Amino acid sequence: MNWLLPFLLTATIAAAEPATWKPLFNGTDLTGWHTQPGGEWKVVDGTILGTSPKAEKRHGLLVSDKQFKNFRVRAKFRVTNGDSGFYFRAAKTKTKVAIQGFQAEVDNSPEVGGLYETAGRAWVKRPDPELIKKLVKPGEWTDILVTAIGDDITVSLNGTVVTELLGDAKCRKEGHIALQLHGGMDMHVEFKDLAILELP
Repeated sequence: MNWLLPFLLTATIAAAEPATWKPLFNGTDLTGWHTQPGGEWKVVDGTILGTSPKAEKRHGLLVSDKQFKNFRVRAKFRVTNGDSGFYFRAAKTKTKVAIQGFQAEVDNSPEVGGLYETAGRAWVKRPDPELIKKLVKPGEWTDILVTAIGDDITVSLNGTVVTELLGDAKCRKEGHIALQLHGGMDMHVEFKDLAILELP
């Protein structure tokens, strides 16, 4: 039986190794992503830039090819104009908004980091505006971290939890990551350093 030990040891070590962060954006092009009609997404100087004119009524989306279940996902965003969103566990739909599920709000308002369920319950949880005022400077780069495990969701901005939704049995348990360009407004938003840590 001694000949089995190396194989058992290797399997044990592999099982014990912690999950690792994996990039969702390679910094060069949009490999691993696809678009839903509305607005324009492109890579400029290692950053994903999304733009859309006010005349565009559709919600333009940049959607991950892959779907995810339980994870921590992080990114940096900067909003110059408009109302964007960072979707997770989202499903594509054949509707005007083209998507269903939770987004963490991405904009320059006191609601940034709140949880809005598109084509569902609308606002589910808003952050404390006084906390947002201390943490976020409009127009500057902001770190966002979304953790989704089972029925529990948290959103952190610049290292601080701003929205927490626990035991939400109604939330989707699997879906795409997606970046939003809100229809009907001038949009200019940037994202970079996107990465995901998949969890059991």
